[in-house]
Amino acid sequence: MKQQSGFTLIELIAVIVILGILAATAVPRFVDLSTAAEEAAVQGIAGALGSASALNHANNIADDAGLTTTTTVTTVGNCTDVASLLDGGLDADYTITAAAITPEGASAQCTVTGPGAQTATFTGYAVTQ
Repeated sequence: MKQQSGFTLIELIAVIVILGILAATAVPRFVDLSTAAEEAAVQGIAGALGSASALNHANNIADDAGLTTTTTVTTVGNCTDVASLLDGGLDADYTITAAAITPEGASAQCTVTGPGAQTATFTGYAVTQ
């Protein structure tokens, strides 16, 4: 007699049921990650803006002290001016709340808003030349 190999119908149904249970619990966790992605993107932009502002401020201090610097100091008088410090500027989907930063060397908490109305804050530093 020939011995058959393979899966029985009961085994196949059990596997399908197990996969269905796994899908029912895992899919909702991954369906709506767009909000988390938007939050992360806005926080990343805010971090880049804060870093750019701090580097511009440090470069200005070095320039004022008579040290040789290799980058150009950019004037920053309000939060929206910080966007010009990014290579390529700020993407059109993001906006910065306009708030004055005065006098030179002062700092202010600035807010950037992205798609989905996600917001994050960064520190902007006033720089005059």
